[in-house]
Amino acid sequence: MGLPPELLGAGEVEVLSLRTHVKALFVPAVVLVLVAVAIGVSYALPASVQPWASWVVLILGVVALIFWVLVPFLRWATTTYTFTNRRIITRRGIINKSGHDLPLTRIVNVAYSLSLSDRIFGCGTLSLTTAADEPVTLDDIPDVERVHVMMTELLFGGDEPRSVPKVKDE
Repeated sequence: MGLPPELLGAGEVEVLSLRTHVKALFVPAVVLVLVAVAIGVSYALPASVQPWASWVVLILGVVALIFWVLVPFLRWATTTYTFTNRRIITRRGIINKSGHDLPLTRIVNVAYSLSLSDRIFGCGTLSLTTAADEPVTLDDIPDVERVHVMMTELLFGGDEPRSVPKVKDE
């Protein structure tokens, strides 16, 4: 899942590559189940409303699947965060791709926050404050506390981290 080596600079090493937490797919999974149930129930409707009711439910189900299941899944699958020994690289986009590179030398503060649901799912929000810009927030980072420690090592431990904690890639 990481970046191809040709996109890294000379001497740049990929330390960690991850996606947002899979909790982002919880609502799409529920919608998928509900749409499947609705389509199944539509075929059990009385004969007086068949086949039109089934076709209407099927069409509405397909539209719901596209917008509330497929698009969120593709958005999750195409959003990546890559941490190197020199920068943080974010890439996102289904059709139109966008990316942002944040050099580690511009970061002056690293903080994280965990809501109750984040604590349950084992993820959190990483906030990176730069000297000139608004804080950059990376939402739903898996195992955010260990990523915070890794960032601290990268920023204040010299060019190479002394030991990079193992982070679960979800």
